Amino acid sequence: MSDHLTVVDHPLVQHKLTLMRRCETSTSEFRQLLREISLLLAYEVTRDLPLTSRQIETPMCAMDAPVLEGKKLALVSILRAGNGLLDGILELIPSARVGFVGLYRDEETLEPVQYYNKLPSQIGDRACIVVDPMLATGNSSAAAIDLVKQAGGRDIRFLCLLAAPEGVARMREAHPDVPIVTASLDDRLNEKGYIVPGLGDAGDRMFGTK
Repeated sequence: MSDHLTVVDHPLVQHKLTLMRRCETSTSEFRQLLREISLLLAYEVTRDLPLTSRQIETPMCAMDAPVLEGKKLALVSILRAGNGLLDGILELIPSARVGFVGLYRDEETLEPVQYYNKLPSQIGDRACIVVDPMLATGNSSAAAIDLVKQAGGRDIRFLCLLAAPEGVARMREAHPDVPIVTASLDDRLNEKGYIVPGLGDAGDRMFGTK
């Protein structure tokens, strides 16, 4: 694995991802699996958060104990499918600040079109995790991270369920300082810009809109 890309090969992650890929998996099952897998991925994407120590009292004695350093985390969801990962991560980190970037992909040009942007304050002082289940062309993800950087974000990482080599290359070109954590690096994109073998459209499968 490169410093830029981490593929989480934990057996539970890989098993749940296989269940999500299957055509016969229902909308409710898909949502539940996405929530479960996002918890597991969140452990990996937060592995290197800085720690400091604080004196506490246990029932036995006083001790210097590790706690997270700095301001609370910021999570940024790329609408709408990013919300599926967001919900699970918030179970693990309920105090995190949350922002949203609304982008849709023009089906002819495959370029992102922005329609919403609301980010937490003081984002430059927070570690920021940008979430979207699919890193396909990489255009939407790169555009979302552009917005986070324009708002002052510096410590940024990107979390996705699936990545295509084309999307990883696009992100490496646009944001070489932003590490990517994913459950799978799939084979390729098809002519419509969908990940193959993939799992279809994550938003449609999550919300039952297809």
